[in-house]
This record gives sequence, structure tokens and C-alpha cells, in this order.
Amino acid sequence: MKIARIETFILGTGSSKDLLFCRVETEDGLHGWGEAYVTQGKEKVVAECIQAMAPYVIGRSAFNIRHTGQVMYEDFAIKRGSPELLSAWSAVEIASWDILGKRTGLPVYNLIGGASRERVRVYANGWSRGATIDERVERGLQVKAMGFTAAKFDPFPGPWRSFVDRRDEDFAIDYVRAMRQALGPDFELLIEAHQFGIDWYEEPCLSENIELVAEVRRAVPIPIVTGEAIYTREAFFECLARRAADILNPDICVIGGISAMLDIAAMAQPQAVVMAPHNYNSTLVGLAATVHVSAVIPNFRIAEYFVNF
Repeated sequence: MKIARIETFILGTGSSKDLLFCRVETEDGLHGWGEAYVTQGKEKVVAECIQAMAPYVIGRSAFNIRHTGQVMYEDFAIKRGSPELLSAWSAVEIASWDILGKRTGLPVYNLIGGASRERVRVYANGWSRGATIDERVERGLQVKAMGFTAAKFDPFPGPWRSFVDRRDEDFAIDYVRAMRQALGPDFELLIEAHQFGIDWYEEPCLSENIELVAEVRRAVPIPIVTGEAIYTREAFFECLARRAADILNPDICVIGGISAMLDIAAMAQPQAVVMAPHNYNSTLVGLAATVHVSAVIPNFRIAEYFVNF
């Protein structure tokens, strides 16, 4: 069952970014869908990377997923990784698993170990908009009405940065307080602050300085999350070795796909670290792949669902 064709499709969303899908087809006409992680403006860059990879993939067996991934790293990338490279490979890798599922007539979660749970819990993201705290709280109430029991948001106004002034800090405190009062004590708040009974503190500082993240974890009495900006197994190994996180949130569409997510979860489990997969991707392919892995791994906590895609 050799791969014969690889195509890319960019889907406009009218939201914060477009989406990049990949269709892989075998010689006998069977096809699978994958998705690559992209940020605004990089959709075409990653699409071109997938097309550049195609000659290295076409002609290879769709079954040999791990071997093809190693070939991509050693022969195509010359052992020099990047987020764009791994995003591109993630799309092809996920599509290959889709092909295997169709060939065998089995859901992918049964091909990678079988289900550890019957349901996969998700939290909402991409919903927090509004000029005022009241407008944002109203959006939070709408998310709760949709059936979500947890939501993630950045409480600080303005662009992401490493330092916030006192005024922005006060805004964040008032915002989180209002959300807790409006949504009640049982609704999980997953944010970048540590007041009012929140359930985790995500990316307290840049993950490139993993020792600094570990320092925060030692000082802060709530679970620390990192991983959405980490994209290699080696970097996740270093994060675990330094005891820098209680929860990892890798994104399946940038780390190398389903196989890589399984590897990272397996590294995390003996360290008593749980998985909360990031999913800044579609609710179609990216989320589907995330759900299949989340159903299997024993150390799963919750997965991300972007409501604006």
C-alpha cells in the first residue's frame, strides 16, 4: 500500500488564522486526511514544506509511519528540525494513520493501543473577546451554556509579553474574579494567573528557558503547564528531566503527529506528569487526531477545543 499522491488545502476561517489540511492518497485510491499546525501568515510556508517533502514520501508504504518519519528527519531535514518541518510532517503522519484506519476498518485508537476511557473531556478556548470585563464574562457564560465545564483564557489585556504593569495585573485580577463569580466554583478556569481557585497556571514564562519554568513550578502552589511551544521529543525529555511541569500540553499537529504524542505521554507517565493536549487547529482533523490519542493514553487529563474554528 504505497503512497502515490500528496495534496495541500488551505481553508479560510475568517478567524485568527486559516487552516492547513493535507490529503495523502495511496496507489489503490485510498486516502487519508491530516492537518498541520500553522499561525497567521505561515499557512503557505508550511504548505510548501509539505510539497517539498512529497518526493521523499511518495513510493513508501503507508504502514511504515515511524520509519518514514525518521527518513524525513535524517534525509530531508539533514537532522535539523524546526516547527515548520514538524508541522508539515505531522499532517502527513496523521493522514497515514487515517489511511491505516480505513484499510483495516478500525478506529485509530484501536490501532494504537485501545481505549482507556469511554469519553474524552475537552475545554473551550478561542472564546474570550470583548472590550470590557462584562462582555467577556458574558462570553464565558455562553461557553458554559454550550456544555463546557472548563475554559482557558488569557486574562491580561493587550499582546503577549513577558512583563505586565500594575494596571494590567489589576485588570486580570478583576477579570478572573468576575469569571469565578459568574461561572461558579465547579467550573474550571485554566489561565495565566493564580488567584480565585484556578486549576492551572500555563506558560508562566518562555519554555525556551526551561530552568526558569522549573523555578516557577517550585515557587507556585498550583499545577504548572507547559508544552504548546515545545515541538521535539528531546525538548520534552529535558522538560521532564528538570521537573518543570505538572501538566504537558503538546500540540499533535506540530510535534510530529500521533506517534510523537504517544511517545511524549509515555515519557511523562512515570514522572507523574499528566497530558492536556493543545489543539490550536480545526475541530475536524486536528481535534479528531487529538481525541483518538487522548482516548488511549492513561495519563490524560483534558484536551483543548477552539470554539472559533
